[in-house]
Amino acid sequence: MFMGASTNQGMDIATKSREIIRELIKDDVKNLNPIETDIVERIVHSTADPEYAKLVSISPNFVNVSIKALKNNEDILTDINMVKSGITQYDGDVYCYIKDEKVKEITKKLSQKEPITRAAAAIQYAAETGFEGIIVIGNAPTALLKAIELKETGELNVKSIIGVPVGFVGAADSKKILQKSDIPNIITNGPKGGTPIAVACANSLIQNSKK
Repeated sequence: MFMGASTNQGMDIATKSREIIRELIKDDVKNLNPIETDIVERIVHSTADPEYAKLVSISPNFVNVSIKALKNNEDILTDINMVKSGITQYDGDVYCYIKDEKVKEITKKLSQKEPITRAAAAIQYAAETGFEGIIVIGNAPTALLKAIELKETGELNVKSIIGVPVGFVGAADSKKILQKSDIPNIITNGPKGGTPIAVACANSLIQNSKK
């Protein structure tokens, strides 16, 4: 399967699309390594928006750390089920706890002291259950901030973070905080982001980890 294509016609379309994308963004990716370039191309392909080639920022150690984790079949944790559903062909486990009954209980309990979103509570629950691996955030900046917080306090063993939440409230700020942290990461600068970008990043890494 290439770029989601599984038929000859689909392969032809995906190949032509990739050729167009490479021409459109060639100046923006000229300093990236092959895997970083593949990630950006997949993001542009998934959004039909070449501007993303200018918005993506990748920390120097993100690819190597992520590929190593995936080769070891470490777990992947997502903020919402839509992101989880889009991550395919991975031999390890992909989790999303946002609808878990225990997460609902944690949200209710913690909110008695200070308001917390269920997305953030799901990250808290993952830390409490011994999660170890890669976190993929496409929508919830509160989940991203909680992951950073728990990593910095030593409560969460996250190897790298795909941090591309979308929105005008909190998304851009949370990504700046991630970028300034010591956690290997990829972000999209500004309010743009979302499920397609998060999924494109994860699937690119998964495919490249099998080479």
